[in-house]
Amino acid sequence: MYQKIITYHPENNEQLTIRELLKKWLIPKKWQHFLRTQQDILINGKYHSFNTVVQNNDVITLNFNFPPRSEQHYLPGDHPIDVVYEDDDIIVVNKAAGRKTHPNIMTENDSLMNDVETYLKNGHPYMVHRIDMETSGLVLIAKTPYLVPIFNRQLSDKTLTREYLAVVNLDREIPDAGEINLPIDQDPNDVRKRMVKSSGLNAVTKYEVLQKNSDYALVKLNLLTGRTHQLRVHLAYNHWPIVNDPLYNPHQKVGKLLLFAHKLTFKQPFYNNLKIIKSKPSKNMYNLIRAYF
Repeated sequence: MYQKIITYHPENNEQLTIRELLKKWLIPKKWQHFLRTQQDILINGKYHSFNTVVQNNDVITLNFNFPPRSEQHYLPGDHPIDVVYEDDDIIVVNKAAGRKTHPNIMTENDSLMNDVETYLKNGHPYMVHRIDMETSGLVLIAKTPYLVPIFNRQLSDKTLTREYLAVVNLDREIPDAGEINLPIDQDPNDVRKRMVKSSGLNAVTKYEVLQKNSDYALVKLNLLTGRTHQLRVHLAYNHWPIVNDPLYNPHQKVGKLLLFAHKLTFKQPFYNNLKIIKSKPSKNMYNLIRAYF
């Protein structure tokens, strides 16, 4: 069972019922039903009707005493991890380029999630989102499966956002800022690749040029959707392929993919405080980036 105890402080003097508060916290309706019928939500130690208005400084106890939507299981890994942020419920890790976020089959143990399994010792990791194997940077991981659907809803309503830095080849002039709105589908000729295709899923990327010269640009990228290889495909399609991309850049490769997930923004579950987690590229990555400008 996962238990969460919160001392409630209303935002902007709002007056919310228990039902309205659970909705604001993005707790799925089915779980709200369980909390009500099993009387697993307590206000100051007692169960109350869902129409009860929650008061400032009320102590809310949530007992998630029912099965989560899905379970995730990982074998322990043997690599150290770079922890950028950690609290009782989540951990944010800086993934190295060339390392998978998660195993493809349960018997594998050579991915970031395997390494976090070892790090947590008495707990287990639950994947919220992933980044490509070649991409480095921040990955948000939950310590309980009961937070995964809450973060999934944040991804859907754009309160969980991911920002990247990339160095791109300028095979065509790039505007100072813009939005790429092009659908992405599987490449029928290569199972490893994706491509812009009208039959694909909606995909939207915002970009801003931070620095550029005649051959390269350093760009800031925001994912508004989360399709596989989205940034790499969108940029390559516009003739701005990411430097050292082994799949989508025709230029010679001279090192790691220059794509780094440097910023995560999300709302802290059950509190709605805005959390902003940032990380700097590794020294090697930083030196590679600076070499182009």
